[in-house]
This record gives sequence, structure tokens and C-alpha cells, in this order.
Amino acid sequence: MTTDHAAIDAQRDRLREKYLLPHRPSSSARGLHHFALVSSDVERTIRFYQELLEFPLTEIFENRDYRGSNHFFFDIGNGNLLAFFDFPGLDLGPYQEVLGGLHHIAISVDPATWERLRGKLEMAGVPHQIESGASIYFKDPDGARLELLADHLGEMYGSRVM
Repeated sequence: MTTDHAAIDAQRDRLREKYLLPHRPSSSARGLHHFALVSSDVERTIRFYQELLEFPLTEIFENRDYRGSNHFFFDIGNGNLLAFFDFPGLDLGPYQEVLGGLHHIAISVDPATWERLRGKLEMAGVPHQIESGASIYFKDPDGARLELLADHLGEMYGSRVM
């Protein structure tokens, strides 16, 4: 299968021209409340996110949708949360990255924190990949792919996206 890059570029230009407004209106949303993932081991997840990545656990309570299941939250800054569910007794199998599903979660950190967390990932033996000198890609204990990005919120590799 060959890719027609000229056609893809033309389509991107057309979409940009049609939908990127010169004066973007305010969003109807207040922000991302939380992004929810599945945890196969609550304590392991807490250790990974709170101790290794330094995202404080903010709350843990019973999942209203599945008795005996936990719903727990981590502060990822700027009033945003990363949440998890566990589903004891259900054999959900391991996380799978699939086309059309979650690709990764990118979380902005300042450059000094980026360096410190990169060192912590290395010391913990967490396999990771560094891209463009500003992104670290790695997987959490359940296989969900994460990115720590040393760019400001609203920027991506030096370009404004917000």
C-alpha cells in the first residue's frame, strides 16, 4: 500500500483552512476532569504514580458501578486528574494498545522535573524512549502508554497548539 503524501497534505491544508478560525471562540468545557484507566493492582498503581512519577493520590472510594471495585485519583496538575478503576473478580486481561483505542496520555512537566523523572524511571528500570529531547514515552505497570512532555501546556515541540 502506498501513501499519497501530497493528497494527505492537501487534505490537512483544506481542514486547517476550513476549521481553524482566526478568532477561536471559548470552549464550552471547563477542562479535563479526569481520564480513567484500569488498574490490575491498586497498590502497585499507587506506588508507580505517586512514588515514581510524583502524582499525589487525592482520593480512593468504591466504584459506584461495580461493588468491591476501587475508583482512585491522582493529581496531574492544573486541576486535572488521572483516575483508575480496578475490577476484582473480572478477568479483563492485560491492557492492549489497538488502532482506534487509547494511544497514549501526554502530561506536561517543567524541564527540571522532566530530568528528575527521567532519572527516576532509569533508576527503577522502567523501559522508556526519548523523542525530540522533550518527550519520554514509557508504559505504566498495566501497559498503558504515557508521555512526559517538557513543553508548556498549549505547546508541542515549540509550536503553539492552543
